[in-house]
Amino acid sequence: MTDSGQKFKIFKFLKIVICSILITTLLLFTIVCIRTLSLDVNVGLQLARWEKTKNISLVIDDHRREELLANFKEAIRIPTVSFSEKESNTTALLEFDRLLRKVFPTVFSSSLIRHELVANYSHLFWVQGSQPDLVPYLLLAHIDVVPASESDGWEAPPFSAKEIDGFIYGRGTIDDKSPLMGILQALEYLLLKGYAPRRGFYISLGHDEEVSGYKGAMNIVRVLKQRGVQLSFVLDEGLAVLDGVISGLEGPAALIGISEKGWATVKLSVSMIPGHSSMPPSETTIGILAAAVKRLEDNPMPRLFGHGPERETFEHLAHKFGLPMKFIMSNLWLFAPLLGRVLERKPETNAFVRTTTAVTMFNAGVKVNIIPSLAEAYVNLRIHSSQSLQEVLDLFQSTVGDQRVKIELVDGFDPLPVSSADEKSFGFQIIKKTVLDMFPTVTVAPGICIGNTDSRHFKDLTKDIYRFAPVWFKPGDAQRFHGINERISKKNYEELVVFYFSLIQNCDIQKLPEPHSSVHEL
Repeated sequence: MTDSGQKFKIFKFLKIVICSILITTLLLFTIVCIRTLSLDVNVGLQLARWEKTKNISLVIDDHRREELLANFKEAIRIPTVSFSEKESNTTALLEFDRLLRKVFPTVFSSSLIRHELVANYSHLFWVQGSQPDLVPYLLLAHIDVVPASESDGWEAPPFSAKEIDGFIYGRGTIDDKSPLMGILQALEYLLLKGYAPRRGFYISLGHDEEVSGYKGAMNIVRVLKQRGVQLSFVLDEGLAVLDGVISGLEGPAALIGISEKGWATVKLSVSMIPGHSSMPPSETTIGILAAAVKRLEDNPMPRLFGHGPERETFEHLAHKFGLPMKFIMSNLWLFAPLLGRVLERKPETNAFVRTTTAVTMFNAGVKVNIIPSLAEAYVNLRIHSSQSLQEVLDLFQSTVGDQRVKIELVDGFDPLPVSSADEKSFGFQIIKKTVLDMFPTVTVAPGICIGNTDSRHFKDLTKDIYRFAPVWFKPGDAQRFHGINERISKKNYEELVVFYFSLIQNCDIQKLPEPHSSVHEL
């Protein structure tokens, strides 16, 4: 074969390859453009015909506003602090019990409601429905709060419920006394208006959520299991309405948590015979352990963005972004690895990308001239939804890569199951409808909680657990959560009462309407 013939064949082959690449690129670009222009997973049941119900309206006049704010402030002033699993302010918990009975007399005296104390300080309410065939649901909140001290830099004493510029300041105003008081205040108002639910429901108020809920929530779950209770869904605290928090997003977004990351606390330790600092070995316990810790920080867990429920979050929000983010977020099937690389650059968004690794404690040494015999470190891991606890521990051990470092699991659990968020999901759609009825300009999306709540204890009672309260967060407000200057506006607390007032009534429908979806699947 002549050289010219061979060159012609090579040229022809290259031409075919280039044409194939161009056609494939053009096809992908067409698909991406169509999806970008058409994807709006939010329409769903908004266009459907909902079952007609005669909802009672709640008009909050000046007298009622004064009353509900006074009740809420009184709750904030009671320091129901959980210090540890073994230590809590039981005097405050008893005082809180008395407060609830005083400010919600109808809730505690109604023939429709059965109330019981669980584990001395937690509360369980059963609100009887008129149609026993409708599966009940459960509203969840907790009484206890984390410690707070004015000396940390609070603008107002943390248990004063002081008003500043329309905000009520105090520990528990967000976490979690606003949902707790909002739920009971809404029920009190409904009962006073003669309301009787069609669908029965439970209200669970745990007293030790901030220290894992092993006495409160777990015992409430045990009581419900003994009675054979199965729930349609559970609604707890968790995510909120974010206004101006997500850069580039047009308008506020209400994120409803459909899962929680898993958790693990791992102890690392290195032991050797102690010695004098004048004759040090080539490696000490501190040096060996520090090197292991450095390897953990230098080699983060694998990037998993797009493999968990975070993908649904971004797809639900995509249509509210401008280009090029709308283009990217509408097509995570193609761009998830790229977006993951962008998100991992900031700690607050890196939490959505992977299992995070945080070295939180390091202890070693007793005297400046003694080589310590023991060095210890504790590492906290928040496990991505697509991984298991065991998978993370295996990767952890591989990264440490030193048999001299002893690895012990102190405690831990797998990520929580992912709850449904489609058009057939009763709980999610009822919460979404209630949000949109109140705030029509808000975009509603499923989300993931990077922290943990009492709701994880209820996973055997339902397949759908949601984590949301309509608390409005603006830039910087997230730092108030467990931080200083925790606060909520008076207007926002009033909105919480109205939200639960409407939600309880919306749950009375027998079933969801048939969907009218605009989702485009590839």
